Amino acid sequence: MAAALLEQQQNQSGPYEDLPFNERLALLLDREYQVREQCKQDRLIRQARLKLSASVQEIGYQYPRNLKKAQVAQMAETAWLERGQNLLLTGPCGSGKTYLACALGHQACLNGFATRYYRISRVLLELTQAKADGTYQKTLNQLARIKLLILDDWGLEPLTSAQRNDLMEIMDDRHGVHSTMIISQLPTDQWYNTIGDNALADAILDRQMQNAYRWALKGESMRKRLKEID
Repeated sequence: MAAALLEQQQNQSGPYEDLPFNERLALLLDREYQVREQCKQDRLIRQARLKLSASVQEIGYQYPRNLKKAQVAQMAETAWLERGQNLLLTGPCGSGKTYLACALGHQACLNGFATRYYRISRVLLELTQAKADGTYQKTLNQLARIKLLILDDWGLEPLTSAQRNDLMEIMDDRHGVHSTMIISQLPTDQWYNTIGDNALADAILDRQMQNAYRWALKGESMRKRLKEID
C-alpha cells in the first residue's frame, strides 16, 4: 500500500516537488493511515450484515416517538461499548427500532468496533446447526468476541428448552465484557414471561438488564406516516 501511495506521489509531482522530504513522508504516512482506516471500516460494515443501510445522521426526529437527539449522540460515541453496556430498545411495530439499531451498529463499525446483526431466530438456528456439525463451542466463542451484538425480534416466538440454554450461554459469555443490543416489540416488563423458565429467565434477564440503557419508543408507525407523505 505504501509503495502504491509513493508511486502516486511521484506521478503527481506538481503538488509535492517543493515540499521537503519530511513533509512528503508525513503526507504519505497520513494517507496510508486514512486508506487503512477506510478499509477497516468497510470490512466491519460488511461483516456486520446489518438489515438496513442506516446512519445516525439520517435518523428522523420530526415525529414524537420518545427519542431525543442527545440520546442518539451519546450512543454514537464509544464509551458505552468500551464499558460493555447493553441497550434494550422497545416499541410498537413500525416505530423505527430496527433502523435505529442499524444506524448505531453502522456508527459502531465506523468507530472501529466489530458488530453483528441477527434476528433472534437466526442466531438460535445457527447454534442448533452448530451442535449438529460439532462447531457449537466455536460458534459461541465467535459470538462472545463481537463487540456489539444486535439481536432483533426478541420475544416474538416461544423458546424451546435448548434455545433458552443457548441464550444463557450467549448472555453469560458477554456479560460485563461486550455490549448487546436487544430489539423487541414487547416492553421489558413482559420479557420474563416470554422466556418460559423461571430460573433461566432470572439469569438471562439479570445479565441483560444490569447496567443497560433502556429506550422505549412510542407513537404511530413510521411506515404509515411516510406512506401518508408519499
